[in-house]
Amino acid sequence: MMAESEPDFYDRAIRRISRLIWILGLIGTVAAASLRGIRDGLAFLIGASLSYASFWGWQQIAHAITPGRKPRSSMFFVLRILATVGLAYVIIRFLGLNVAVAVAGLLVSAAAVLLEIIYELIYART
Repeated sequence: MMAESEPDFYDRAIRRISRLIWILGLIGTVAAASLRGIRDGLAFLIGASLSYASFWGWQQIAHAITPGRKPRSSMFFVLRILATVGLAYVIIRFLGLNVAVAVAGLLVSAAAVLLEIIYELIYART
């Protein structure tokens, strides 16, 4: 049996997590919109989008510290995250969206990582 290379393993896991974030975000948005109204669906969507942006940002940091890569300024990442969070805050406050539902959307990436862990525990090849 051929051993799986580490970069391939991690690349596939990151792709699965990214897909799970989008799937859970879509399911949560539809559920919130159908159960509580379009405004709560929008709040969940904003939270899930921020969750994905945060996950993507952490990916960029991991790539930046990988040996052999050209280092990038972390200040750009910090400013981008602050601008995104500020924009989401203004949108939520301006539209009067439910903050609790938006915070629930922020948990989408954590749920996706937990589902990936469960997937690996069940389907791990030894």
